[in-house]
Amino acid sequence: MPDPSTPSPEAGYGPLHGVRVIELAGIGPAPFAATLLTELGADVIRVDKPATVGTQPDWLTRGRPSVALDLKNPEDHAGLLELLDAAHVFIEGYRPGVTERLGLGPDELLARNPALVYGRMTGWGQEGPWSRTAGHDINYVAITGALGAIGRAGGPPQVPLNLVGDFGGGALYLVVGILAALHEARDSGRGQVVDCAIVDGVASLSAMMWSMISRKEWGEPRGTNMLDTGRPWYDVYETSDGGWFSVGPIEAQFYAKLVELLGLPEWADAQNDASRWPQMRAAFATAFASRTRAEWEQVFDGTDACAAPVLSWSEARAHPHLAAREVFVDLGDEVAPAPAPRFSRTPGRVAGMGPAVGSSTLAQVRQAWGLTTAG
Repeated sequence: MPDPSTPSPEAGYGPLHGVRVIELAGIGPAPFAATLLTELGADVIRVDKPATVGTQPDWLTRGRPSVALDLKNPEDHAGLLELLDAAHVFIEGYRPGVTERLGLGPDELLARNPALVYGRMTGWGQEGPWSRTAGHDINYVAITGALGAIGRAGGPPQVPLNLVGDFGGGALYLVVGILAALHEARDSGRGQVVDCAIVDGVASLSAMMWSMISRKEWGEPRGTNMLDTGRPWYDVYETSDGGWFSVGPIEAQFYAKLVELLGLPEWADAQNDASRWPQMRAAFATAFASRTRAEWEQVFDGTDACAAPVLSWSEARAHPHLAAREVFVDLGDEVAPAPAPRFSRTPGRVAGMGPAVGSSTLAQVRQAWGLTTAG
């Protein structure tokens, strides 16, 4: 595993080494996208507000230099434009129209730097009746139908953290869009705007469900389908010590192994018999409640029963499989996930916390990018 120290442009790591990115400070998905690009080797410079100078970076802003600029100050504005002229990517997460009012809209920047990839991160998108209204992850997931589909039958929708909206439908799609636009620009020499809206991304993540709905393979009431706890063999069960165990043997051979190891051979031929599912669910619950989670881990370890313990954050770090793969890295004061995916020849590296906000200067960035000599 590479040394998880704070990367620098000189380190030469990752498949995105040499890609220059300017990020306007924001919250949530936009900075997470910038963090992912940093861990893949891009040279990301974060532009923060002067009022935040001296504060310590959080996980979403780590591993990259920070320059504090007052974008309404002509000198600072001109300095940022100079950097953007030399950049490959620009990331902003403001409401529609804000960067245009700051003189940093796509028309202005692409006129100066025609190959620039202009990444825009919003919840609702650049157009539409709600495009200029406030919102957060839970709202974006709600109106796309995804939130309404998560939860048990007869119960309320279950909020899936902000993994589905902010980070899944937002940050990851912004990274995909940026990389696709960069690839196209290599041949065309022309950049473009990447309009990344969380509602678009969440809808895209839901594509399989929409297809299944069209084919009458997915029902609207939540908790009645195969992947939403509607099947007793795709659910979680409580163990005797208050722990939980997940099961998901969709394929017949894996289901057979599950009921064998549960000691329930009488259910071997009932996987798809919906009339018996209520009794099957009760039988599974009784079986799991007869042993502790640790005991069931021993039973299922290394088998094809598609059964795994439900772990807490701290327990996940210590799981033997994840530990063997070094999925989590100790940074001293905190633990961080290792970069994903993994590359055989140009691996990324974990971005350390890095210096305080605003600790770099325009002159230093100019020098690092070979634009001028630091003064």
